[in-house]
Formats: sequence, structure tokens, C-alpha cells
Amino acid sequence: MAMPNSPYWMNGSLSTAVSNGTLTQARLTDMATRIVASWYLLNQDSTTWPAAGLPGDLLAPHKGVDARDPASRESRVQQAVEGHVLVKNVKNALPLRKPKFLSLFGYDSFAPRVENPEPGFGAFSLGGQSYTFSDWFSLFVYANITNLPQAAYNGTLISGGGSGANTPSYISAPYDAFSQRAYEDGTFLFWDAQSQNPNVDPATEACLVFINEYATEGADRAGLADPYSDVLVTNVANKCSNTIVTIHNAGVRLVNNWIDHPNVTAVIFAHLPGQDSGRSLVKVMYGDQAPSGRLPYTVAKNASDYGNLLSPDLPPADVNNIEHFYPQSNFTEGVYIDYKSFIARGIAPQYEFGFGLSYTNWTYSDLSMALTPGAIITRTAPAAAIVEGGNPHLWDVLATVTAVVQNTGGVEAADVSQLYLGIPGGPAKQLRGYTKQLIAPGVAKNLRFDLTRRDMSTWDTASQQWLLQTGSYKVYVGESVLDIRLTGNMTVLGNSLGL
Repeated sequence: MAMPNSPYWMNGSLSTAVSNGTLTQARLTDMATRIVASWYLLNQDSTTWPAAGLPGDLLAPHKGVDARDPASRESRVQQAVEGHVLVKNVKNALPLRKPKFLSLFGYDSFAPRVENPEPGFGAFSLGGQSYTFSDWFSLFVYANITNLPQAAYNGTLISGGGSGANTPSYISAPYDAFSQRAYEDGTFLFWDAQSQNPNVDPATEACLVFINEYATEGADRAGLADPYSDVLVTNVANKCSNTIVTIHNAGVRLVNNWIDHPNVTAVIFAHLPGQDSGRSLVKVMYGDQAPSGRLPYTVAKNASDYGNLLSPDLPPADVNNIEHFYPQSNFTEGVYIDYKSFIARGIAPQYEFGFGLSYTNWTYSDLSMALTPGAIITRTAPAAAIVEGGNPHLWDVLATVTAVVQNTGGVEAADVSQLYLGIPGGPAKQLRGYTKQLIAPGVAKNLRFDLTRRDMSTWDTASQQWLLQTGSYKVYVGESVLDIRLTGNMTVLGNSLGL
């Protein structure tokens, strides 16, 4: 499937290919069947679309439909809370404890000035409220605009742009939430959401800087760190000894230009929290809930550390050639992407995959591994009828890894315990399980990770199936891909699995 359009069917190429024999009718039917099957799988043949009855033009007369579920209110906030990742926290900068004077800086601290429906595609419907939308739309339509801003300067970023965006019923921006908390705590607030080099009152106890990193469908990002935002952070840090940075980011965002500044005391990757952005951030920064998010990507020290990732395969320059729309990539990196690539190349990241700080500490103990009674340890999965997901025996549990994690600090928090596996002949570590548990101070909880045949297998291109590998499997349990607390081994020899 090629979205949103394809010259292959727009110019009749597929019909021509079938007519001249270069494409069989059976292959074309198979391709179409795979696409249409999804329609029937989701019962779209029996569903009226659009379900909400919205007109193509939201300004046209239509019946208002409230599709919100009041029961989801608290879960929306909680989901936003758990997406915040604390990566730096020195000098006990966080949590905040009823400060008398706070300063708020940065374009990302306020809600966008405009949030209203527009005819057709507009900022309202495509998540461009915070962005320079005319530039964004040109980029989306023509896909040849370069050097656009990497940040959305028109207001706090709650979602990425394009089809994945949504239209919120309200936006709790950081300023709104901190203003409410200031009312409750008797805090004096100073703010400047406009200046790149704002004045800083020397009496302020902390300077909170809000920046973002925008991304959308339709084009690649122009870079990994917005220069304007980096200068803003540095300017504030040069004047304020307790500078706390919050980034609303769509994807990886480098921080190397200011992360080692002695006055940058705390940094939060807040990602895209949705309409409860400020409300959820205040919960984390004031310690109402300890942060529990973990990075789902590697933050490098330098852009060059990502290697070929920043040099994508591009289409030919000839726009009249049909291949212009479909560049060829051979994926020579194989499975060595993100943390697997960093480990293989021996490059130390700024913050590794799975990393995230909390307001407490964790200890691990009692690693144990057990074989599943009656498990069939053969290199290939037992024969079975293929279902969605492949051979159902790929999901047979062959072994179980258990351990104990204890909260040794003084704050209740959720821990994300992670299991990595080193498969013979493959990457040194591959994430194969994680569990998140809320644990009170001093309490220990059991961890359990089931390892399926699929978890322990490698795709074999020659036989076109998943195969168990012969040799020693390394087992790692810890807080991130680099913060490993417990290690063990399992061995596959012939048709047996040993511990």
C-alpha cells in the first residue's frame, strides 16, 4: 500500500503490467486482497463512516456529537504523567517544594493562541496549532520545503502534526497549571514566553524553561535540536543557578549544547502528553507522583553518533522518473538500530535506551531461571497451521526469568524493570520484556518474565523462518540497557535448553 497516492495506479502502470505479462493477475489480486482484508477484519463493511457523522467542512451546519467518555478523564492525565522521563536531577532540584518565587520562560509554556475549526485541512485538524501552519502545509503538500523551524514556536506542543494529531477539548498548558499551583501554594510567578534572552530576577528559586521539538508526517525532520531553543536554554542558565528544562518532543532530541551547563539542574523529556500537558507536568515536578517514564530511544551525545541513520536513502533527482517516488533501500544495517547499533559500535550515549530517573532508588536480587515443563526445544517450531502472527508455537513459553526488586528510597514510585537477552550470533542485548510496578518505600516485589520461542529466535533468511540458536544466551535484568543489575546464562545444545 502506498499512501496517500501512487503513480503506479494513477497512470495505469499496474494495468499495463498485467497486460504485458510483467505482473501476474494473481499477484495483483493478492496485493489487493491483503489491503481489503484489513477493512473486513475491523468490520468496516458493516459500520457507517464517518461514525461521528462529521461533515467534510466543520464550519458547515451539522449536529454536535460529544464522543468523550467522562470515565477516561483520570486515565488521560495518568497516561500523560507516565510519559514524562526525568533524565537529569542534581542539587535536589526536583521535586519542587512550595517555592516562594518561580520564573517561567519559553514559547512552549503557553497554549497556542488559535484553536478553532477551519474549512478543509487546517491547523485545527492536522495538529499544527503550535506551528507556522502555512509552512507546515506547504511541506505536507509539496514535500520539498527545507530548512523549516524544528520547533513549534506558537505554543506548547501536545501532539505531532498530521494524521496522528487530535483536536483537544481544552489545553492545560504549563503556564496554566503552574499558575494554579502558585495560587494554592502562595508562590509568586514571573514569566516571559517571548524573549530568547529574558531577564531573570535574582530572587527566583528556580527558572523553568519550556521548549519543544516538532515533527510531522510528510517530510523528515530538519535536525535533532532546534538552535533557537538551545540558545534560549543557555541564556537562561547563564543567569539562573537552578535552571530546569522541559522538552515536549516528537522523537529524539539532542541536549549536548547545554546539558553539561553547571546551572542546568534538571531535564525532563515530556514528549507529547496531550491536552493535560501542564496538569501532568505539575504532578511530576511537585512530587505528587514520582516520574516513572523511560526513554524508548537512545539520546546521543552528537548527531554523528547515529551514523547512517542521518543519511537516508533518497530518490533520484529526476522528478519525471517514476522511481523518484520510490527510493530503494537495502537495509544493510540489519537489526542493528538504536541501542543495538550504539553497543555494537562502542559509542557511549548521552542517555541510553530504557533510561529514566525517579525520586527513589532500586535494588535487585535473586535472579532465577526455570525451564517450562514439557517445552519442545527444537530449532524450528513444531509444525502447525499458520494463524495471524505466524506459527502459533512461536508463542510457546520455553523459559521463565524471575527476580526481586526493592524500593530502597523514601518515596513511593513505579519501577520499570527490564529484561534483555543476548542471542548467540546476534546483538549483544535485545529487549525481551519489561514490567512496571508501583512499589512503596522498603517494599520488595517479584519480577517475572516469560521467554517465548519467538523471543529466543532469530529470523533465518535462507529457510524463511524463526530459528532457535545453538549456544549461550546471556540474560540481563536491570533499569536500562546499560544499567544492568543481574546477569545469568542459558544454553541451547541440540534439542535441549540448559541453565
